[in-house]
Order: sequence, then structure tokens, then C-alpha cells
Amino acid sequence: MRHTSAAILTLAVSLSAQDYPPPTNLVTIPTAGGLVRGAFSAHMHMQREGGLTTALAVGISDRFMFGLSYGASKLIGDGEPTPYPRPEVIFKYRIVDESMVFPGIAIGIDTQGFGNYNEADFLQRYDIKGFGTYIAASKNWRTPLGNLGAHLGVNQNFTETTDGDEDINLFTGFDLEFNPEFSFLAEYNAALNQNNMTAESIALSRGGYLNAGLRWSLFQNFHIEFHFKNLLFDEEKVSYFNRELKVNYIEYF
Repeated sequence: MRHTSAAILTLAVSLSAQDYPPPTNLVTIPTAGGLVRGAFSAHMHMQREGGLTTALAVGISDRFMFGLSYGASKLIGDGEPTPYPRPEVIFKYRIVDESMVFPGIAIGIDTQGFGNYNEADFLQRYDIKGFGTYIAASKNWRTPLGNLGAHLGVNQNFTETTDGDEDINLFTGFDLEFNPEFSFLAEYNAALNQNNMTAESIALSRGGYLNAGLRWSLFQNFHIEFHFKNLLFDEEKVSYFNRELKVNYIEYF
């Protein structure tokens, strides 16, 4: 009995919440994690076809972060660059802190989409829509492989609605931190506001975006991410999944 109690206690400790916040994003999806007061981040995201997006964000308080992003399609290469139509906004407020039992919960706005911006009158949106308004929940556990974070959320885009698809969307993912330098990221964006699926008919075989990535922390404040996006690619539309690179720098003032 004594050995059984000790084993249960050890397991409970190993699955306890981590002492530091989860990442603010996985590959694309937001989490309940945010920048702390006095922290700021700058990232550069190199996308397919020479696209480049940059973003600056700052932690106003330990719960509230704010930022702006902007970019262009075909910025790298020999094609004519196409600037995005406007700067996009980043806003996040954590309403519930993570505990041993309950996940952290945050509400936010992130209007930055991904890929090229399609200016056609019937589209007027990014290849992959931004998340718009969202609510995200995150829970972390310590495991023998490292810290495991699970993330789940719901969102509705309010800026890219010209195509007539204003459905509420669902997303989920996880990150596994093997050690302080390397993390594995995986996520699924159902993209219900970009296809014919509904919440009742979600299936990997029917669409959405399955993404994965590796996060390498060269230094405490400097991270490089290798993204592998659209792993469920339709061979009739594209020949291979996307490979992208993201560089992130975090500092304190």
C-alpha cells in the first residue's frame, strides 16, 4: 500500500502544471500563453512564394499583450512584391490562470492571415484566414519525455468575410518540450470558415490544415522555428506541403 501511494504521488507530481507559461502560438494557432509585463517580442515569418510577415508585440501586464503585424507577398525573389492591404492587430488577455486542475484560458484578436492576400472582389482574404476573435485554453503536464502542453480553441474571423463563409471555427494542438532547446509542435486548424465541413462532420480526411514544426532555442531569447504546413495537401491542387521558417526574438525592458 505504501509503495502504491508513493507511485501515485510521483505520477501526480510528474503531471503537474509547468512553472512557466506556454508559448503564445504553436505553428499558427494561438494558445492561452502570453508575454509577461515588460516583455516584447519581434518575429519574422518567411512563407511560401517569397512571402514575409513581421510582427511586434509587448506585454502590457502579466495578463495582457498587444501587437501589430504587417508583411507582403513575393517580397523575396524576382517577382513584384504585393504588400498586404493593412497592418493587422494582435491582442490577448488571459482571463483564467492555469492551475493544477484547470487550464489557462485567454481571449484575443489576431487578424493576421497566412500566405498571399487575394484581392479579387469575391475573396479579399489571405490564402488561410486569420483567426480573428478567439478563445483558447491551454494545459501543461510534466511527462518522462518533457513538458507537454495541450491547446484547444474556437474562433470567428470578422475581417475576411467577403467570400460569404462566416462559420465559427475550431482548432487544437500540442507542444512537447524535449529539453530547454528543442520542442515539437503539432496542430490542426479545421478551417470551417474556408470549407464545407461543419463542427459535426470534422474529419482529417475532409480538409482543414494539419501543421507541424520544430522550435530551436539557440539562446534564451532567440528562437528559430521550422514549419511543415498543410500536411493534408490535396495532390490535385498542390504538389507538396509547405516548408517555412520563423525567427523570434524576446527581450525585456
